[in-house]
Amino acid sequence: MVAWQQITAFSLPLQVGLLLLLLSAWSSARPSEKCPGDKSCQPPRPPVVLIPGDLGNQLEAKLDKPSVVHYICYKKTDSFFTLWLNLELLVPVAIDCWIDNIRLIYNSTTHTSSSPPGVNVRVPGFGKTFAMEYLDPSKRSVGMYFFTIVQALVEWGYTRDDDVRGAPYDWRKAPNENKEYFLALQQMIEEMADKAGGPVVLIAHSMGNMYTLYFLNQQPQAWKDRYIKAFISLGPPWAGVAKTLRVLISGDNNRIPVISPLKIRSQQRSAVSTSWLLPYAHSWPKEQVLVQTPSTNYTVLDYERLYKDIGFEEGWQLRQDTEPLVSDLTPPGVAVHCLYGSGIPTQAAYQYTDKFPDVEPTPVLGDGDGTVNLGSSVQCGRWVGKQKQPVKLQELPGNEHVNMLLNFTTVAYIKNVLFSP
Repeated sequence: MVAWQQITAFSLPLQVGLLLLLLSAWSSARPSEKCPGDKSCQPPRPPVVLIPGDLGNQLEAKLDKPSVVHYICYKKTDSFFTLWLNLELLVPVAIDCWIDNIRLIYNSTTHTSSSPPGVNVRVPGFGKTFAMEYLDPSKRSVGMYFFTIVQALVEWGYTRDDDVRGAPYDWRKAPNENKEYFLALQQMIEEMADKAGGPVVLIAHSMGNMYTLYFLNQQPQAWKDRYIKAFISLGPPWAGVAKTLRVLISGDNNRIPVISPLKIRSQQRSAVSTSWLLPYAHSWPKEQVLVQTPSTNYTVLDYERLYKDIGFEEGWQLRQDTEPLVSDLTPPGVAVHCLYGSGIPTQAAYQYTDKFPDVEPTPVLGDGDGTVNLGSSVQCGRWVGKQKQPVKLQELPGNEHVNMLLNFTTVAYIKNVLFSP
């Protein structure tokens, strides 16, 4: 009896030690239950940089003009005002002032474009998100853009203008005229990554994807390996957009009845990015008729003649300046997540009457997201197997070009990329 008591007394500390060891191992194997909601238990959040598309961020202007196109137009302003998006400027008569202020003038000698004399246009909010969350500073729903995604990031623990930041730019121009922008973008990415102790996720929409591809193609692979975790591509027009032909030829009022397409056409033609976004021969069938008139059919091989026939020969120079920028679709050299809409009637070609080009065309519809043609969006698929980093394509049936930014599926996909190892 005494011997048994001695054995029991000796083994009790050992039993307690084993029990504590087992409890510790069980607890450490279940971190989500050990500290739910505790940030210390969550994987580190990669910083996020948002890159908008065409028309996708605010622009501001300050005036000191030698003359105006209408007596109601401001000739001089004491401070900067919202040029885009300001709905009060997009009404009859006032729109003449707006067109004259936002248009570009092309210099065929220097191959650069600039605002008219006395018009100073700037991009507000670089490094911040406000100029992209809402295009209209009054935050009307019609101008809501990246708000849903930014708000979701905040709910996941991100902080506006800190570990989620915006990279707005002058979307009237192509990358060859925005070199200072890319230097600022590179510096911001490096600062964010160094502060977070890990690489950045880039999220781009529409034309912003082509800007992002151009930027990544300029960086050494060692830089991308260090600073970029992933590139999330939303609604990308890798091979251009057929709708751009309508914008170029006869103007496009985006179904706003008070705006005449022909009136706004001159401004739309002057934007270098318009010619940059024309369909590309590397993906469009070379025999496919994109523009049909009673006398002539135009394909991707007939742009020089098209520019001449619409009386905008200067545009051919714009196309030549910008076409080579990303036309070879060199793989970006980072992990890519390519999300695109489908199943929505999308303008694919145009039929004009004998009043071409000064008449509204009859569109021929195809598949896409309502803006970007499906055949253009899926060109990121050509990178599969062409780079060591993964390339994933995600079709979003029924998702419209801009509304995909509001879609739960898109937001959930972004969250998965951000919080996966």
